[in-house]
Amino acid sequence: MKFDNIDELCVNTLRTLSIDMVGKADSGHPGLPLGAAPLAYAVWAGHLKFSPADPLWADRDRFVLSAGHGSSLLYSMLHVYGFGLEMEELRNFRQLGSRTPGHPEYGHTPGVETTTGPLGQGFANAVGMALAEKLLAEKLNTPEFAPVDHHTYALAGDGDLMEGLSYEAASLAGTMKLGKLICLYDSNGITIEGSTDLAFTEDVKKRFQAQDWQVIEVEDGNSLAELDSAIRKAKRETEKPSLIIARTHIGFGSPKQGKSSVHGEPLKPEEIAATKRTLGCPPDEPFCMPAEARARFSETAAAGERGRKKWLKLWKKYSEAHPDKAELAKSMLGGEIPEDLFKVPETFFDKPVATREAGGKVINLMADRLPGLTGGSADLGPSTKTDFIKEPGRTLHFGIREHAMGSILNGLALHGGLIPFGATFLVFSDYMRPALRLAALMKAPAVFVFTHDGIGVGEDGPTHQPVEHLMSLRLIPGLLVLRPADAWETLYAWEAAVRTRRPACLALSRQKLPLLTQFRSRAAEGVKRGGYILKEAVETPDVELIATGSEVSLALEAAGLLDAKGIAARVVSMPSFELFREQPAGYREKVLSPGTPKLAVEAGRTVGWKDLAGTETAALGVETFGKSAPAGQIYAAMGLTAQRIAEEAAALAKGRLKA
Repeated sequence: MKFDNIDELCVNTLRTLSIDMVGKADSGHPGLPLGAAPLAYAVWAGHLKFSPADPLWADRDRFVLSAGHGSSLLYSMLHVYGFGLEMEELRNFRQLGSRTPGHPEYGHTPGVETTTGPLGQGFANAVGMALAEKLLAEKLNTPEFAPVDHHTYALAGDGDLMEGLSYEAASLAGTMKLGKLICLYDSNGITIEGSTDLAFTEDVKKRFQAQDWQVIEVEDGNSLAELDSAIRKAKRETEKPSLIIARTHIGFGSPKQGKSSVHGEPLKPEEIAATKRTLGCPPDEPFCMPAEARARFSETAAAGERGRKKWLKLWKKYSEAHPDKAELAKSMLGGEIPEDLFKVPETFFDKPVATREAGGKVINLMADRLPGLTGGSADLGPSTKTDFIKEPGRTLHFGIREHAMGSILNGLALHGGLIPFGATFLVFSDYMRPALRLAALMKAPAVFVFTHDGIGVGEDGPTHQPVEHLMSLRLIPGLLVLRPADAWETLYAWEAAVRTRRPACLALSRQKLPLLTQFRSRAAEGVKRGGYILKEAVETPDVELIATGSEVSLALEAAGLLDAKGIAARVVSMPSFELFREQPAGYREKVLSPGTPKLAVEAGRTVGWKDLAGTETAALGVETFGKSAPAGQIYAAMGLTAQRIAEEAAALAKGRLKA
């Protein structure tokens, strides 16, 4: 591609729009937009497949601003290319209610592919998006038609590549041969504290080459011709992902060029004026949009729309030649779930089984009829029972990289066409918590399978026994947490996860649990509502026992002991706090009767139960770290036995009866 003075004007227009946004807000990061604008422009002007008329076009290229603190650059791009982000939105940068928040937010601003800002996350999300493209292309493309054929571009900075997450994700990308992943590295050698040499002296080129990436160097990050040539070379590589190292200057053209202070400090009015003079722009005209630049941006956007229409013609021919594959593509991209998928015979589960084992069986049930179901584990498939999908390409091996797994799952989910899941032990959810939080923030429909969900892990000891994790996950707004009591609840927990299309965590047991087949019909509806009466008292309950997961069967046993003493006990299974809270007040009060004493039982920290079940609720759980011993001995040592539950519940009931 040949570049001219208008292209340089376009780059400088992006720069000045960005610093005007930051300046007007008196908040933000001017350094990256000034330095990296040529990188973004080289991609969008010469290579990116996009259409403002259809921002969610399935075969668009994905552009991820991993260095999300430079959001003003992305918003400027979306404005000039016609994504409906009006100039007024740029003027309202970082203001309440605007579509230009401080960091890019998926679902909030058209054209934003993922929420970024926590460094390294966008990079790993891009790996997931590139992986999704590869998996879908292998399943849907034919020798003569390629309806899935796009690239994923990420713009990352020094901070992204310092984060351990980027090491994990880059290693996996090289191993998986994601040749359509291209990362442009804004290498300016500056972080908030000063030169990157303070803490980052490695040879990034050798590092990525060692991880089986193609590395291309661009010495002048302002040269559109050099950048264009590098991108073309990257696109010719089909096996290796590509890293384009572009040497740039943070705060380019400003009085603070090359200084760490320009990273996150707005330029003063006089500094903005000086920068504009250096860049050849009117110093006293805020949010300037030269007509020549506007026309060039519009030409590129129009070419993008022509590309989409060309693809639609290809799709038509593809559909005529391969109607079965076209229907498959529509089903996968539409996230269709067969109505009867989870209707199974009574014999589907016929003996006590760990809920991790039940989960593995459910995965294979779904895999037969959900071609988009794809996932694996962080090197724990045999333990988490998530490595059973027999069709090639659908079982993913993430290696011992929990954080990368979580972020890649988010990228897979955001790309569309797949139902991704990833598994590890619940205690290791700590390694991927930032990805879980972002999944919830983005409403990305990924499923996180966490087995070995409590002290029942046994002899592995307190390092592997999660006691604070369930409650801490429930604190994340928008994250669905499900802890099923037996195999049947596991079936319906998976159904809730995939049908609600929201980020979900399944907490599953290592140890075998009794099969509660007699309550299956209640579970089928009750799990969807988060909590339900599993066993009703013979008469008006004197006490209610509430439990989750492996403790539900203990609560049932305790209810039998209480009945023998003439104390009427209701047993409530509460697989999901979140789903239960979403139910009408009338339903919640029917399940948890106001005024009736309640005892909540769970093998974890008890904080949070009163908020869910009411102030009359006592809780029996685990307030310390666990122990190294067989599971049964640990449960006894922690006081989680049917006898202890019955004793505590009896004391509550007697207090009520006396009153």
